[in-house]
Amino acid sequence: MAHALRLAARGLCTTTPNPRVGCVIVDAGEVVGEGWHMRAGEAHAEVLALRAAGGRAHGATVYVTLEPCSHHGRTPPCANALIDAGVARVVTAMRDPNPMVAGRGIELLTLAGVRTQVGLLEAEARELNLGFVHRMHSGRPWVRVKTASSLDGKTALLNGASQWITGEAARADVQHWRARACALLTGVGTVLADDPRLNVRLPGTSRQPARIVVDSALRTPAYARLLRADEPGGAVLIVAAQDDPARRAALTAAGAEVLLLPGADGRVDAVALLDELGRRGVNELHVEAGATLNGALLAAGLVDEWLAYLAPLALGHHARGLFDLPALTDMHARRAFGVIDRRWLGDDLRLTLRPR
Repeated sequence: MAHALRLAARGLCTTTPNPRVGCVIVDAGEVVGEGWHMRAGEAHAEVLALRAAGGRAHGATVYVTLEPCSHHGRTPPCANALIDAGVARVVTAMRDPNPMVAGRGIELLTLAGVRTQVGLLEAEARELNLGFVHRMHSGRPWVRVKTASSLDGKTALLNGASQWITGEAARADVQHWRARACALLTGVGTVLADDPRLNVRLPGTSRQPARIVVDSALRTPAYARLLRADEPGGAVLIVAAQDDPARRAALTAAGAEVLLLPGADGRVDAVALLDELGRRGVNELHVEAGATLNGALLAAGLVDEWLAYLAPLALGHHARGLFDLPALTDMHARRAFGVIDRRWLGDDLRLTLRPR
């Protein structure tokens, strides 16, 4: 199963909106077939492993990181393929949280006389697909906020200068987190200040995440770099609270989709946005924004994970902060995080945190 999880991780950056799945088939103590799901619409891990195993799949044990599917989607049900191949036993790391499966794959196998076991390395399997699991349960993507700051919690100078707070190793690490995300989110303030490409710049990148700009008043310039056709990048969605037909037409002509989701406060409704992204199949949403958008997400309880890159320097009281939040009058109202991982990247420290 550990090997199946390593195979599944090969699809870390390509399977969206599907989960990452790996499969290993064992006969008489020997691995006779293995496979992993690469992208939606292509063969599932079990099918690839069965092809590799051929006739040796009959009577074999199958280790798969997610419950075999039981419904017809873009591909036929994997549970049926395993039954037809005559496997004797299927060991699954976790049940599929997708309501269209949710135990029915295991039920099909059991009714066909296949011995089943569920729960081997379940925690590791869930972690690999935390965005997919979260979307199946909540209807929204897993929201991962990335910040890069000085030790005194500052992200930029008062004049907006921020290149570079962290070193090359930390910036390269961010690219890997971008690559695994289904979509990248930023605010219009970041677009106006930095004109980012908001893309993945890794060798061999085969999929670019969608790019989303929260822009209440449609201030994104039609000439912004993320809208340039000669720059690699995923589709651009600009989410506004107030319509401006002329600006909307210019952005649409530049290749962006414009979506209106007004909230009661005149800003974009963040909850409605996440619900919409969930409907569009976004599993992991990677946020690289300023204090305003970061603060709005945190205040609304919408941050599931925080990647905090800390550089060993100080920028002073007047520099810009991480989260724009209302002033607290009681320490019990503080927002507490647990540290999931600590990692040194050159001279910088990356903390992976999740709300307690």
